[in-house]
Amino acid sequence: MTPPARSYAQRKQDTLRRLEDDVDAWIATASLDGTPYLMPLSFLWDGTTLLLSTAAKNPTARNLLENPVLQLTIGEIRDLVHITGTAAFVPTEELAEAEGDAFAAKAGFDPRPLRNYLFIRVTPAKIQAWREVDELKDRVLMENGVWNG
Repeated sequence: MTPPARSYAQRKQDTLRRLEDDVDAWIATASLDGTPYLMPLSFLWDGTTLLLSTAAKNPTARNLLENPVLQLTIGEIRDLVHITGTAAFVPTEELAEAEGDAFAAKAGFDPRPLRNYLFIRVTPAKIQAWREVDELKDRVLMENGVWNG
């Protein structure tokens, strides 16, 4: 049986829990010619942004260098968080040690000693969350970087 639609407050709380607890997200990018690329990556949520890491020669990194807009999805088909955001590269030497340690602990690997890996900070512009069709009309939790409600 489908659970009843969640209130905005419950959906936001569930979204923040998922951002805090989930480890991986599907990252969708596109090259300048529009070729899409989908890649699973681990992430760390700091309460405002998401930190990702990938190999510099990976299509995700190449696409974000050309076009910093991306979408990422966390969760399952019938309980997901969908984020549209902008990416900025963070040089490893500028990453705070505590943040690098937190990323490594959550992701299960530490990309800092790998010379061919980059860190990417994603600033969400829009966050949507829904489980079933009854939550679709109120799925937008954040717009233009500001939480609704």
